[in-house]
This record gives sequence, structure tokens and C-alpha cells, in this order.
Amino acid sequence: MKIYTKTGDDGTTGLFGGTRVPKHHIRIESYGTLDELNSWIGLIRDQNIDERSRKVLLNIQDRLFTAGALLAIDPKKEKLKNGKDRLNIPKINMGDIEQLESEIDHMEEGLAPMTHFVLPGGHTTVSYCHIARTICRRAERMAAQLNELEPVDPIILSYINRLSDFLFVLARKLSHIYKVEEMKWVPEKGNQ
Repeated sequence: MKIYTKTGDDGTTGLFGGTRVPKHHIRIESYGTLDELNSWIGLIRDQNIDERSRKVLLNIQDRLFTAGALLAIDPKKEKLKNGKDRLNIPKINMGDIEQLESEIDHMEEGLAPMTHFVLPGGHTTVSYCHIARTICRRAERMAAQLNELEPVDPIILSYINRLSDFLFVLARKLSHIYKVEEMKWVPEKGNQ
């Protein structure tokens, strides 16, 4: 199988189900942003981090591929005439969200309570987490916008939302492990 098909040379791409849409379509932006996020999470996983976090991130990468595949399905062609799913793609489920929540709770046990917003930075790996978090938020905005046009499974929206929380707490945990001071954002009072 060749990597290039030439079918996208006209600026369109195919959804699962065969429908062709412009490459700038909000559906493509939605799952493309999840793909971008997945790459950043891979970069975080490649850093010097604890094995538990590495395993959780690998699972998250799998779930992001699943979410991206689900977003790539043309909703008009998702079901066969008999009502069964056309494609045999696993679903995101409540257990996936609960796993993120459990990991967030576990990481927060060793952290000081939040008293201020935190400025990103302090260590390269921590910064990668914050970049991934902001891309996750963009993916969430894209999926929410898509949902206004065509229904998106609400569990996908919830998963992406919870994932951004996970990435924020992971950044805090890694700051703690690397003994990096969290820079609190305290608004400057300018000349008024």
C-alpha cells in the first residue's frame, strides 16, 4: 500500500463512509487537532518521566486515536440500514473518563493546593505538558463547534475536557518531581 493516494490533491479528503469534504472542514480540524495533541503527548511520554505516567499517556494516545476515528465518521453514513454500526471502531466510554479522574486525584495527593493561576514553564517537560493542554483546549473548542453543526458523542467532549485537566495536573506533578518552582500569576496593577 502506498502512502500517497493523490485523492486529496484537489483540497478534499475522505471521511469514513466515503464522503469527501474540504480539508479545512471543521470535522477535519477537530480530529486533526486531536492528532496534533497525540504527537505532543508522545513527546511528553518520551521524556524522563515516571513509568506510571508513561503508561497512562500511552493509554491516552490510544484513546485519542479512537476519538479521532469516531470524529472522522460521516454521521449520515455511520449506521447500516439495519441500525448496526458500519465501522467496527471502539467507543470512548465513561471508564476512560473515570481513569483520567482517578489519575488526577492520585497526582493531586502530593501537591500543594492551588492558590493562583500558574504560568507555564520552569522545565522543558512541564512546558510540553502546558503546550499539550492548550492544544487539548483547542481540540475541545473545535469539537464543540462541530457539535453545533452535527452531533458529536457527548462522551468525546467530556473526555477531551477531562484530558486538559489531566495535562494541567501532570504539569504540576512534574514541576514537583523536578523541584521546579511554580510561577504564580499575580496580575500587575498598572498605572491607572
